Amino acid sequence: MVFDHRGAVVARHQIEHKQILPRAGWVEHDPAEIWRHTQDVMREAFREYHIRALGIANQRETTVVWDRRTGEAFGNAIVWQDTRTDRIAEALERDGRGEVIRRKSGLRPATYFAGGKLRWILDNVDGARAAAGRGDALFGTMDTWVLWNLTGGAVHATDVTNASRTMLMDLETLDWDDELLSLFGVPRAMLPRIRPSADPGGYGTTAAGIPVTAALGDQQAATVGQVCFAPGEAKNTYGTGNFLLLNTGTKPVRSEHGLLTTVAYRFGEQPPVYALEGSIAVTGAAVQWLRDQLRIIDTAAQSEELAARVPDNGGMYFVPAFSGLFAPYWRADARGAIVGLSRFDTDAHLARATLEAICYQSRDVVEAMQQDSGVTLEVLKVDGGVTANDLCMQLQADILGVPVSRPAVAETTALGAAYAAGLAAGYWNDTDELRANWNESHRWMPGWPASRRDEGYADWQRAVARSLDWIEIGA
Repeated sequence: MVFDHRGAVVARHQIEHKQILPRAGWVEHDPAEIWRHTQDVMREAFREYHIRALGIANQRETTVVWDRRTGEAFGNAIVWQDTRTDRIAEALERDGRGEVIRRKSGLRPATYFAGGKLRWILDNVDGARAAAGRGDALFGTMDTWVLWNLTGGAVHATDVTNASRTMLMDLETLDWDDELLSLFGVPRAMLPRIRPSADPGGYGTTAAGIPVTAALGDQQAATVGQVCFAPGEAKNTYGTGNFLLLNTGTKPVRSEHGLLTTVAYRFGEQPPVYALEGSIAVTGAAVQWLRDQLRIIDTAAQSEELAARVPDNGGMYFVPAFSGLFAPYWRADARGAIVGLSRFDTDAHLARATLEAICYQSRDVVEAMQQDSGVTLEVLKVDGGVTANDLCMQLQADILGVPVSRPAVAETTALGAAYAAGLAAGYWNDTDELRANWNESHRWMPGWPASRRDEGYADWQRAVARSLDWIEIGA
């Protein structure tokens, strides 16, 4: 995506890449395919424009290891949703190392994060650990992989937001931590250098001479794109999963209600800004499941039309715990459940229950965030692909009981990466200029009475309870 000084989209090109599902619980991407598609979309989108600076946003925890000599990956990237590392996470928690991870990294042992995925690759992929021992294997999240390729292998770096999603970085020092590395058996030599999210010194240049000046994990990029620069400001991104981030300022706030402490962004040499985050594994991916596995819709957009055929969910609740449950439950033993079925229910009720599941999971996180921070949301800023679904956004307002606001540029992840790159390159002078660019395109007001909202949420919580204890971890 290409943005002008007003933050408006002037060009875009996108290509969907393959979701590789080799067995239950495993989710992979082909890193070589992603790099090919990156080149293709840049070539198309940049065709008519002089690009001042380039910023990268990426799915944060997706993990790849590659050979520095050949540039070839040691197998597919392991995606953030993948659950094959459940035994690693469970063992860390069981013997007390989990408390060290929570204290230093702000995260908890979970299949979600990159450290366990890296450990799995080193232990299970032929040649990976030996190459790491020789200094020939490199690790990165997808920003690092794309950056390394963009710069012709000259730059092996990541930014502080992506590093904060590995379980390997200390939140206070903003550096890789030797104790955490030892817990995972990871050689420091294979790790990228940690840089600011927006780096005036630059990350390097592409083969075409474009300076790369920023990188952020996708949810932190959306936080920047939604101009949540003040403590207490929050955004919710609706994509494959949902991610609600609350800016907590320059001191990390430790969660007591199932949230994560993470780095929101760091601009140059300024102090880092931290956030509380509620990460939900499956939201938009549940709509993709209706399309790709059940085939009751042909496109994701049809979920709105199908769900609108019925006035309510018909008593059906769908808990899409395909990869366990993330915040605020953190239950790897959970699996998807559809409850409350009767002969009356139809595919339309299932579609509506799927949209409601997106919204109820977001309410779970909002409830936890309010308990941790004491901040009561007055409005929820939303972005991401699912926000094009007007019915889903109306349901979100109804279920939360607060207005829901969508900006004029819904793809704020890309916008945030552009903003960070432009700040570093001097294209924008400061964050006040970015605030001036923000405009609302639509606002949904809550319509449900409190009694319906409370009853629906109570039933949702009962449905969640029925999804738990479904599998034995490590079985």
